[in-house]
Order: sequence, then C-alpha cells, then structure tokens
Amino acid sequence: MREERGNNSYSADSIQALEGIAHVRMRPSMYIGDVGARGLHHLVYEVVDNSIDEALAGHADRIAVVINEDNSITVKDNGRGIPVDLHRKEGISALEVVMTKIGAGGKFDKDSYQVSGGLHGVGVSVVNALSTRLRAEVHRDGKIWVQEYAIGKPLHEVREVGHTAERGTTIRFLPDPDIFDVLVYNYDTLSARLRELSFLNRGIRISLTDERKTDGDGNFERESFYSEGGLREFVNYIDGNREKLMQQVMYMEGERDGIPVEIAMRYNTSFTENIHTYVNNINTHEGGTHLSGFRRALTRTLKRYADESGMLAKEKVAINGDDFREGLTAVISVKVMEPQFEGQTKTKLGNKEVGGVVDRIVGEMLSNYLEENPTEAKRIVEKVILAARARAAAKKAREMVQRKTPMGGSDLPGKLADCTSRNPELSEIYLVEGDSAGGTAKQGRDRMFQAILPLRGKILNVEKAMQHRVFENEELRNIFTALGVSIGTPEDSKALNLSKLRYHKIIIMTDADVDGSHISTLILTFFFRYMKDLIENGHVYIATPPLYLVKKGNRKAYAWSDAARDQLTREMGEKASVQRYKGLGEMNAEQLWDTTMKPEHRTLRQVSIENATETDRIFSMLMGGEVPPRRAFIERHATYANIDA
Repeated sequence: MREERGNNSYSADSIQALEGIAHVRMRPSMYIGDVGARGLHHLVYEVVDNSIDEALAGHADRIAVVINEDNSITVKDNGRGIPVDLHRKEGISALEVVMTKIGAGGKFDKDSYQVSGGLHGVGVSVVNALSTRLRAEVHRDGKIWVQEYAIGKPLHEVREVGHTAERGTTIRFLPDPDIFDVLVYNYDTLSARLRELSFLNRGIRISLTDERKTDGDGNFERESFYSEGGLREFVNYIDGNREKLMQQVMYMEGERDGIPVEIAMRYNTSFTENIHTYVNNINTHEGGTHLSGFRRALTRTLKRYADESGMLAKEKVAINGDDFREGLTAVISVKVMEPQFEGQTKTKLGNKEVGGVVDRIVGEMLSNYLEENPTEAKRIVEKVILAARARAAAKKAREMVQRKTPMGGSDLPGKLADCTSRNPELSEIYLVEGDSAGGTAKQGRDRMFQAILPLRGKILNVEKAMQHRVFENEELRNIFTALGVSIGTPEDSKALNLSKLRYHKIIIMTDADVDGSHISTLILTFFFRYMKDLIENGHVYIATPPLYLVKKGNRKAYAWSDAARDQLTREMGEKASVQRYKGLGEMNAEQLWDTTMKPEHRTLRQVSIENATETDRIFSMLMGGEVPPRRAFIERHATYANIDA
C-alpha cells in the first residue's frame, strides 16, 4: 500500500524556477557528464529520479521504464502528477516550468519534498533540452493533460485531452543525435541502476521493458525489481558469490538530527573491502563524511570489543583501521535535506554533521550486536587478526615494490621496452599477452611514445589472493613498477599517487580468444581491486585487434566482427581467402601497427565504472570460486561459445 505523508498541497506555487536552459545544448557535458554512453543513460536517471522523489515522499509505489523500439525512453509513475495550473511568477503552466527551466521542481520546496535524490542532478528540463522530442502526460485530478516539446521548446500549450481515474506522470523522450555520440541504450546498464534503486527504496516496484527484443513467443525482454528487505537484500546480492563469515546480515537503522541512516553489513572470507555509500540514492563513490563516520565507529567499537575479549593479548602485530574492514561488504545509505557535494566528480559528501550522526548510530548498534552475538563477534575478531598478520606481510612486499619505484632506467622491469618521451600525457604503455606478441609489438610500435610490457601467461587472480601475495607476484610487481605509481597512504592502503604515473594511457592488448579474454579480465580485476584510481581517472583502455584478414588478389581488408567479414566476402566474391587471427603473434609487426597500435587507425575501448556495486559483484562472480553463476554470465554475454568453467 502507498503511504501518504507530509504536506499534500503540491501545486503550482510549490514549483520554483532557478534559471533558463539556453546554454544546455552548447555545453551538455556540464550537465550530464559527457555525450557518450554515460550521458545518454544519465537522461533516464534524471527522469526516474523525479518518480523516486514522489515515492520517497510517500505518494508513489510503482515506476515503469520502457526502452521503446525507436530507442526512445518512457518513464511512468503513479505519483501525484506534475502540477499543471498556472505558475504565478512565470505566467505559464507549472508543467511547462518544470520541463523548460533548469532546477525547477517541487524538490526545492521543503513542504513538497523532505529529501530528494534529484536535487543532486540537473532536472528533467535538461533531458528535454537534449531530446529531439519529448512528451509529458499528466494524470491529475481526474483529467489527462499533455504537452509536447522539440529540443526543449513547447510545441503547444498544456492541454486537457481526456479523463482518467488514475494519477501519475509519463515522460517519453528521444535523445538528440546532434548531441550524443552514442544513441543505443544498454539494457544491462539501466537494469543495474534500477535494481540498485529498488534495494535503496524498499517497497517500490520498478519495472524495465525492452521493446527492441523479443523471445521465441514474441514477449518483450522484461524485469521487475522489488525489495522488501532493502539494504539487507542489497548486501546479499552484492555478496552472493563470496563465502560468508556469518549467515545473517547486520542491519542498523536510526535517525539523529533529522538525518535518517540505514546500514547493512556482513563479513566474508575475501581479502577486499567493499563499502558502497549513498546519499539520497546517489552513489557517492568518492565517499565523504558518512563513510568517515562509519569507519571511525567500526574501528573504535570493534577494537574495544577485541581488547576486552582478550583475543589480542598474545598477538605481536598491531591492529589498524584497514584490518577491521578486510572482507567487509557494507552499504551505507543516508538521507540529507541539503547535501553538499565535493570531490573531482561531485560525488563526495561534505556535510560535517552527517559524520557525527553515522558515528553515533553505528557505535551504539554495533556494540549491542557484538554483545548479543558472541559467536559472530569472535569470528569477526579472528578475521581482523588474520588481516593484521597479512597486512604486516604485505607491507614488506609493498616496500619491495616501492624500492623499485623508477628513478631511472635501471630500476624498470627488464622486459619493459620503454618509450623515449618523458611526458606522461603523451606516453602510453601496452600490457601485452606473452613474449611472442610482446616481441612483435616492440618491433611495430612508435618508440617515441609507446612502451611495451610483455606479461607471462595468466597473471595472479587477485580476487582469491591475500594482499602480500599480490605484491610478491613478479608480473604484478612489474606492472606497479613500470607505471611508477606509489602505493598506499595512511588513510587508504590501496590509494595511488597518480602524480607519479608514467603513462596516461594504459592499454591491455591480448589475443582475440577465450584465453585472451580471461587474461584481460584478470588484469582488469587487479586494476579494480588495487588500482581503481587508474580506471576512475580514465587511464585504462583495451585494444581491439582485428579478428579476420580477408584477401582477394592484391586487395586485402581487416574485419573486427563476423558481420564485417561476411560483408567483405560478399563484396570480394566467394573465392577470397579468410584468415582468422586467433593470436596477436599471427600478425607481423606492420600488420599489428596498422590495425591495433597506429593512433589514426586503431580502436581503443576506454574502461569505465558505470555502477560500482554491480562491477564489484561481477568481478567477485567471474573470478571467485562459484562456477554456475559464472557460466550463466558467460553464456549471456560471451561473443564465443567456448565456455571454460
């Protein structure tokens, strides 16, 4: 059932317009991040945020998202419906104000919304400005109201078109091809975000339908997301492929000074820390005061319990904050009336008061949990002690790597063929599978700006390795040393000093087969777990060597897909020869340069993290010990069918 809360006088007077949108199309990246895939999907999130705000205020419990056949998007909710009466200040309908003025909306009126996820965003008006067409349909007060827009401008006044017993708002928009480099929506990207929202807002039913795809019976691809358990179920979902240290998820909920706090956490046997933080449903992947408050309380409370239990008395290693978080999966969600964001991507919470609130709530509730669950408490302390021992070993191994931080050519890995440029912004390094392909790449490269580091076979799977094993592994040490980054700070043992980075493009180049994909995934897992800053700052790329060489007489052409191969063979005639490149070593130096390394011709895929929680779950699944979920994932996503469990 939908719960009605707060002031229900949601009318035109609740709408406040902050500024116009004339400059949105000139500089779209200022508003949505970029004009690639991330910005394209951000349009959907902005519209869904409005519906979530209605749900947070207790006025909606259903949201439907549809990817239409023409790649437009429809978002429908059963909220109160955007007001359509006259906005006294603007002299036009409140609906038109919302759709055409940046920052306009009831979320800026505290009587309409107590907290708002969309407040961090830029509003549906930016979606309108960046769409060739947008249609807003409002069901409100028993009537149906419609207004349509082209590139942000209304095509007609808001008009009544019928009667209805329903209520809510439906927005349909088509992104503008003159703005976006990418126009095709990715179902999995949207699915991950909507699933995340369902966990963060328990009791709301969110559906996603893809009308571009049908099964054998003609049914559209469709998912429905609904969570009764909220953050408890979120932790179970993230942690589904890890061995649990305790069966039940610890859950804490409280409110102080008008700030609601929800936290779910559980320890597992892994060696990584997985803490995901949210403010008003926004993933604050740079952390902030809520994360600092959680860490303080966790360390203080567990340390006190461990000291009082006597379990640390015989230990010779000192315990620090990192040890209490190894193997911990946690989700922290806070709601803040007026959040202040900072950091490089404006996803770091700056409100000082939030840290104290989280600290007090976690301290009290975790103390009670440890007292009431002595068996689980003992397991946690034993895990902490194990982590401290491993950290001491890792420190020695890390110092070995640090001593090899490049101060000159003699300190670099022996296999590294360095470039002559000393300007990191112009320099790039290829991490190449195998000595044979590495030799070919060294011959074909441009020595001025391209460095080559061959890697021997499949590197260590860091998902299953203790930290000191990572720093002791020769291939991984070579990567650390070649890149030149220093490892670890007092605050975060895995933070990197990117000012020392020797190459601003780090390119993974492996064979176009199952083994090559496995090696790429191993390297990406290593970067995600130990050098995430490289990915988040846009330094990591994947090379795309061709799959085929098609020849007929003196004519030759390369193909990067089966479809392109078939097209070339049709153009050249059935008697072309086709060579399948299974490995980089099958190409000579000139071919590798022309197809994969020459900046004018090559295709590099930049690695980014669209959804941190989903990325964490996928890496733990792909590189963990559970075979069935990995097999199912590969069957759904692999481009070749040779599935290796």
